[in-house]
Amino acid sequence: MHLTSPHITPESAPFWEAANREQLLLRRCLDTGKPYFYPRDHSPFTGSAHTDWIVASGNATLYSFSYSGRNHETYCIAYVTLDEGPTMLSVVQCDEPRQLRIGQRLKVAFAPTPNGQKIPVFTLSP
Repeated sequence: MHLTSPHITPESAPFWEAANREQLLLRRCLDTGKPYFYPRDHSPFTGSAHTDWIVASGNATLYSFSYSGRNHETYCIAYVTLDEGPTMLSVVQCDEPRQLRIGQRLKVAFAPTPNGQKIPVFTLSP
């Protein structure tokens, strides 16, 4: 599967550094206690810079998905809802993508991009 290397900013750098260690981080608004995704310094809930990083469990539920095929390879682009609350766009890796169903349980994994940067992808939970 061909994965695209992310554009890394100073705000998102800790997220990508953690991904290289195979750890999923989320930003959390300290005013509301709510985690959010995509990582940025200011809370989308309050606009405050009163935020920190938390380690996510890596457990998620398949919210929505679509298939994409290229060169006899089919892969699944999906929105997954993390157990911590945020929904993120990702890829679900599985042997038979057409067996995916909304509501299935997923677990984070990390796949390298062409430049070596790892990104979070998801697989079916055992």
